[in-house]
Amino acid sequence: MCSIIGYYGDGSAAPILVRGLKRMEYRGYDSVGVATKDQQEILVKKGVGKVSDVNNMLHLDTLPGHIGIGHTRWATHGNVTDVNAHPHPSSSGKIAIVHNGIIENYSELKADLEKRGYQFKSQTDSEVIANLLQFNFDELLDIKKSMIKTTSQLKGHYAFVAMFESGTLAAAKYHEPLIIGIGKNGYFLSSDVLGFIEKTDDVIYLDNGEFVILDRLGLQIFNFDGNPVKHQVTKVSKEFADVYKGDYAHFTLKEISEQPDTIVRAGESSRDAVSNATEFIRHARNIYITGSGTSYNAALVAKYLWQKYAKIKTEPIISSELFFSPDAIEPNSILIAISQSGESADVLEAVNIAKKSNAKILSIVNILTSSLAQESALVMGMNCGPEIGVAATKSFTAQLSIIYKITEKLCDGCIKLDERKISDAVSRILADHTKIKEIAKELREIKDIYILGRAVHYPIASESALKLKELTYIHAEGIPGGELKHGPLALMDSSVYVIIINPNDHTYSDTLTSAREIKARGAKIIGISDKPSDVYDFWIEIPAIDDAFYPLIEIIPIQLLAYYCAVEKNTDPDYPRNLAKSVTVK
Repeated sequence: MCSIIGYYGDGSAAPILVRGLKRMEYRGYDSVGVATKDQQEILVKKGVGKVSDVNNMLHLDTLPGHIGIGHTRWATHGNVTDVNAHPHPSSSGKIAIVHNGIIENYSELKADLEKRGYQFKSQTDSEVIANLLQFNFDELLDIKKSMIKTTSQLKGHYAFVAMFESGTLAAAKYHEPLIIGIGKNGYFLSSDVLGFIEKTDDVIYLDNGEFVILDRLGLQIFNFDGNPVKHQVTKVSKEFADVYKGDYAHFTLKEISEQPDTIVRAGESSRDAVSNATEFIRHARNIYITGSGTSYNAALVAKYLWQKYAKIKTEPIISSELFFSPDAIEPNSILIAISQSGESADVLEAVNIAKKSNAKILSIVNILTSSLAQESALVMGMNCGPEIGVAATKSFTAQLSIIYKITEKLCDGCIKLDERKISDAVSRILADHTKIKEIAKELREIKDIYILGRAVHYPIASESALKLKELTYIHAEGIPGGELKHGPLALMDSSVYVIIINPNDHTYSDTLTSAREIKARGAKIIGISDKPSDVYDFWIEIPAIDDAFYPLIEIIPIQLLAYYCAVEKNTDPDYPRNLAKSVTVK
């Protein structure tokens, strides 16, 4: 998972590339590099660290030239080192590339190229693209023909941008995002519109199996067979330009604080799609719902709500697991795929598997131009704006909001979603962080934390554990309340903290009993509830609302707790170690 960017125009390339990389850093931040073409030479600077740190050290943005490529890396092949950072030059130095994805046959290609005298400096699979493209260009002396041959030899999912010594840029897309930005004085090639949104909102979304050549003749697009392709220019929403932290210390806190608005906006632009999805679900023989990480936890909430209120059975599937049981999808079923980015490799693979069974794909996604949206028969947009913090926050509650809207229609109004009432409840939680900050200080040195919830609150316990793991690096585990005596109780002692998700609904009494059993073993209890209890060592109060909708608000204090724990532990809540926002590789 990486971000790639290329620029071809009249401006100074390096500052444009560095600024674009900063905006896309959520996609990968192990290392960063830039290459530019100056006269007849390709210049490369790269190093380990975040964009600002490496730029301050190496002055990436001072490289001369009007043509260039840049990259931030999330390591898959090879350690996090300067030499493994992108861009990667070819052996001769006459071509340099930046790459996102995985080249599955790189070992065979590398061995063949080494026999032919090509040298490799890195441990990455990406470097093989540079040398393979160099080999083909030396043989064919034509960039278009070299791109056709190179893409025919590569196996895997990839997007790459190559810069030739002549000053030409070439790029290819195959199951990884690659977008063209068309500016007044230049062109951009990027993984994400955030890479160039300050410069232009005119874009072309490439399809799989297409490549681009940018030279003095302008922009040319071809399919992998070499046939010219025409695309319409699309205007992207200027909301993507609004990715500044403002007065907030971190994007994560900003995005947590935006939820009173994003819960209301979720699905607002997709009302017809939500209604149509409801009809598909209501008449489907089999319904599956899939996602990864946070999105899978949203899927678990959907399973519970649709079973309880609409008497409709749904099978949630972790996206990465479907590959190992592809026959799990019955023919002519519905698969609902949930993804913030719409580019998660595991989710897209699950969709492809389901399509082989002739399943109809419905998606809940934030990026309506994403690969997932393009693969779907029906798309429901989260409409929550850019989410830069790697840990999902507002996208989770936006997903839940859409799921509740579907639930309300499925059960013919047996529950009434009042988004304004939910928004007000969330605003009340966000109004005062004092107690949560105090609890965060208590958790600074602990090693283990458990989160307990029953029924629909168990998926929220799982999501809470995920947030704590991602942001604080504390071992955290969600536990179904009824399973406490079937193993987890053995872990409870005076060194442990347990968060009890315990709103005053039909689960309240049983969950409070579990809390007392935990307290008897010496563990400290953090209660998330609208009702106080003497069993709680710490009580985080949430507003009382209709029972069905507690999941939308009870996650908010735990998002804040994870954030403030990260601050206390001096970890970066926006960019957790070893993680990336949208995992586009398996």
